[in-house]
Amino acid sequence: MNIIFKYLLMIVLLLFALTTVAAWLIWVERRVLALWQDRYGPNRAGPFGLLIVVADTIKLFFKEDWIPPFADKGIFVVAPAIVAFTVLMSFVVVPFAPGILVADLDIGLLFFLAMSSLGVYSIVLGGWASNNKYSLLGALRGASQMISYEVFMGLSLMGVVMLSGSFRLTDIVHAQNEYWFIVTQPVAFVIFMIAGVAETHRLPFDIPEAESELVAGFHSEYSGMKFGMFFIGEYLGITLISAMVVTLFFGGWLGPSFLPPLIWFILKTVVFILFFILLRASLPRPRYDQLMEYGWKVLLPIALLNLLVTGAVVLLMNDSNI
Repeated sequence: MNIIFKYLLMIVLLLFALTTVAAWLIWVERRVLALWQDRYGPNRAGPFGLLIVVADTIKLFFKEDWIPPFADKGIFVVAPAIVAFTVLMSFVVVPFAPGILVADLDIGLLFFLAMSSLGVYSIVLGGWASNNKYSLLGALRGASQMISYEVFMGLSLMGVVMLSGSFRLTDIVHAQNEYWFIVTQPVAFVIFMIAGVAETHRLPFDIPEAESELVAGFHSEYSGMKFGMFFIGEYLGITLISAMVVTLFFGGWLGPSFLPPLIWFILKTVVFILFFILLRASLPRPRYDQLMEYGWKVLLPIALLNLLVTGAVVLLMNDSNI
């Protein structure tokens, strides 16, 4: 009974923390972008514009929840929930600190990859069910982009698995006691970050939503809280990729003992969340064909080469130990 209560408490705390973070990022992104671009951010609604989050939430709740008469209503309603569900399920295996996680699965890394790849169904179904040509084009772009970059993301992580000898995320963190994997796997880190930006379809890889070409892409027909679910899913995706980068390449909760492990994990994750935000302010959007060509002609060969080199080094180290 105590174990069940512990799991339920952990799930409730995680849901509360993640929804709070998603809301907080709305304000943080606007303030950071304003600072980066030398302009004012939200500064009227409450101190430092903090109440802009409340204003946006109220607006989404009271906006007309309109379903186009030409849409496939059942799928149209379900699609936004899929993206939030898949991202929240991915957080189940993230180790925030020793003992602070929902499930310490033996195949935690594979579970993360599986859940993140299921998010493509949200985009495809949302675009198709809208029965709108712009939405469908955005959905097709999003599907090919996410499926393609999922391949490079998975290949980049196999070097980490080789070095740690496990798919369990807590084992991967413990394997970084001597040195973080960013030292031995810098190429894998770069590939994972690029694939992570593409997976979350954030700028500069927001091609499924390119407003200058597709109005708003796959969610053109959405309004109210259905649009809000896509919005929240995007911010949760940023947080998830940042947390996974910290776990896989930057030692997770590991750090000097003057701060608790959970604080170290949060600080490292915040750094990468800010990096995601600054990318939006800094880089232009490539063409769709450039994005796909860059993935298959550049990232794929580099990921395979990194995998081969890592495997050779691990074999040499094992032979020398024998």
